[in-house]
Amino acid sequence: MNSIQPYIEQHKERFMAELMDLLRIPSVSADSKYKGEVARAAEYVKKALEAAGADNVEVCPTPGHPVVYGEKIMNPQWPTVLVYGHYDVQPPDPLELWDSPPFEPVIRDEKIYARGACDDKGQVFMHIKAFELMMKTNSLPCNVKFMIEGEEEIGSAHLGLWIRENKARLGGDVILISDTSIIANDTPSIDVGLRGLSYVEVEVTGPNRDLHSGVYGGAVANPIAILCEMIAKMKDENNHITIPGFYKDVLELSASEREELNKAPFDLNEFKQDLQVDDVYGEKGFTTLERTGIRPTFEVNGIWGGYTGEGAKTVLPSKAFAKFSMRLVPNQKSDDITRLFADYFKSIAPKSVKVEVRPHHGGEPVVTPTDSLAFKAASKAMEETFGKKPIPTRGGGSIPIVALFEKELGLKSVLMGFGLDSDLIHSPNEHYGVFNFLKGIETIPLFFHYYAEMSR
Repeated sequence: MNSIQPYIEQHKERFMAELMDLLRIPSVSADSKYKGEVARAAEYVKKALEAAGADNVEVCPTPGHPVVYGEKIMNPQWPTVLVYGHYDVQPPDPLELWDSPPFEPVIRDEKIYARGACDDKGQVFMHIKAFELMMKTNSLPCNVKFMIEGEEEIGSAHLGLWIRENKARLGGDVILISDTSIIANDTPSIDVGLRGLSYVEVEVTGPNRDLHSGVYGGAVANPIAILCEMIAKMKDENNHITIPGFYKDVLELSASEREELNKAPFDLNEFKQDLQVDDVYGEKGFTTLERTGIRPTFEVNGIWGGYTGEGAKTVLPSKAFAKFSMRLVPNQKSDDITRLFADYFKSIAPKSVKVEVRPHHGGEPVVTPTDSLAFKAASKAMEETFGKKPIPTRGGGSIPIVALFEKELGLKSVLMGFGLDSDLIHSPNEHYGVFNFLKGIETIPLFFHYYAEMSR
């Protein structure tokens, strides 16, 4: 594999320029007004795969946004790696908090600033460029298939159907995903677990129209105030979620497992300083690493209602709205949690309001094996490029499709990400280190090399 570094050094400026072009496309899957841009991003990914040397590349339609598929079958007897990622991005709002426009990528302090820079365009593009490197240097030791979707940020709503309809061509031995992070650039890690997700929206309705707050105030329920009171009842004084049955299926880790988890390098003071908070906050009896990796959560993602424009409008609103996400841990099922939430939330509403719960999307928690050939290959590859053996960690985020891969394709995944928790994904000023981008391109061919070597 002596050809890796010279090829990267020769082409890194082009790699960066091509990534910047992809980042300029506002492929926001959640907003219908960007539908054409999402399609344009899919075409860009298709052309990038073709230029890298993939065969049978196509933009596959779904009832929502398309999936980009491509492959390179070198030898049917060789192992096959299925690479998964997504080209859609989160909405960039609030725009005023960005230091530079979210879809006009810039490099500052060796970081690429743009929406999607880390999540997940930058990490997807690492795989395309690593594949190009292996093709151009005649060093691809496995068959490879690419499945790059456009709906991950909205729950991969149509990917399950597409997978079931395309099982024959998706056959392989392992799925390789880069949509996670490492502990630090000098401390590599591999996620071995992800939390699941239940995402819901609620609508609380009081009177049949907005009212004058002087004429009706004090005599009619204010939906915003009622909604706030209901949200306050979702946790107790120990930040324990109060939904009946919420913890029934939670898989509790043993004392030794928790001790092992907390050995991961973590500086609480640096954590607080980075977020500019005076103290952390969460479920009593658990450390910050445990709260973000092995414990379920309930979070308010947005709340609105009434008048929020400039100046004053003395209104008692007819409606109030909120969006919630619940992160789930092994043994919890997203459909069960959504149902339990809906039942409880409606039960605590006073008769003075009506409540509607609208589920958005969900996904199941997953734990990946650390004794597989693929994990060992990823570990060895990262150890070679970072100079340290990566630490197995539990990720707090969700990639709902990982559990579906196992269910529908019978394949385990390796979560070999290169981002950092400080990359501000889903937030203004998202960025991705140039170091991390190039390190991914350097490491991925080594994964293929060691996986092929161990599989034969």
